[in-house]
Amino acid sequence: MKVKLFVLLFSSALILNSCGNKKTSLTTQAADSLIKAPAPDYAMMITARLNVKPEKVKDFLLAAKEMVENSNKEAGCKSYQLFQDPNDNSGFIFVEEYKNQAAVEAHFGSDYFKAFGPKISDLVQGPAKIKIISVAKEVNQ
Repeated sequence: MKVKLFVLLFSSALILNSCGNKKTSLTTQAADSLIKAPAPDYAMMITARLNVKPEKVKDFLLAAKEMVENSNKEAGCKSYQLFQDPNDNSGFIFVEEYKNQAAVEAHFGSDYFKAFGPKISDLVQGPAKIKIISVAKEVNQ
């Protein structure tokens, strides 16, 4: 959300700057309305890939099971799943779906989410590769 706002503000600044020093009230109003426009209430997806130390896979699965169970109970969570790479038992990916950004923020603010990182820090190899995706339009097939 902050990234979107930054990109929007940066783009607005470039447009205003390209018009020279002649700022019309229409241009200023347009920029103001863009900044104040509410963000769409898009669904959100998150993927988090991580590699677990091979000797720590069982411990990781125990910690992850608790995380998956708690997350799936959240009001704004549509789905929270963990997948294990069939070719590399130490490779995992969390695939998460939320109703909107507010649901993601509620998830990140939960006590069990905050405790999960420190709980698995000695079990994983390197940082997680996380992608947060705003779903602009969902298509049901």
